[in-house]
Amino acid sequence: MPEIIFNGPEGRLEGRYHPGATDDAPIAIILHPHPQFGGAMNSKVVYNLFHVFAKRGFAVLRFNFRGVGNSQGEFDDGLGELSDAASALDYLQTINPNAKSCWVAGFSFGAWIGMQLLMRRPEIHGFISVAPPANLYDFSFLAPCPSSGLIVQGDKDEIVPSPGVEKLAEKLQAQRAITIDYEEIKGANHFFEDDLEELVARVNGYLDKRLIGE
Repeated sequence: MPEIIFNGPEGRLEGRYHPGATDDAPIAIILHPHPQFGGAMNSKVVYNLFHVFAKRGFAVLRFNFRGVGNSQGEFDDGLGELSDAASALDYLQTINPNAKSCWVAGFSFGAWIGMQLLMRRPEIHGFISVAPPANLYDFSFLAPCPSSGLIVQGDKDEIVPSPGVEKLAEKLQAQRAITIDYEEIKGANHFFEDDLEELVARVNGYLDKRLIGE
């Protein structure tokens, strides 16, 4: 799991990269929570999502948004972080030109950024959004949502209440041509502190279903 540095819009970005099992392995980027509230690429949820994809043979990248860790730049209220995510995907595609599919996964603020990236990058095949902050940010840009994916939420989330996330999922589920799975984990808080194994199990279960035959 080598440490890497790649160029972002405002300077160097720091990441961790796991190469794919084959030359045409699918790729995935993992996006971390809010930088101003301690979010970083080593957040436990992000770390676990990274390893879910790595164990499946994906070429997978997690990285620190601008101003976090050794990444250059300053927090930019989401706009710059979306550009960082686009640069990360560009980098991952450059070193994996034969990748057969592309995924994005994000936690909290990272889920919001990841779902915006869906709208910019039609090559994204699927997404995992963990605790998307539907109470804090506008998700109306998903009109329509271009990719099928999974939303996972804890029903005891004290930062992002589950009713708002469930409402977002229902709105997306009503759209044609995509399928949105919504999984609620009983007793889980925002950081899934005592429920990381269950979170990993739900994500693996979804990927088992989606990746059959790919």
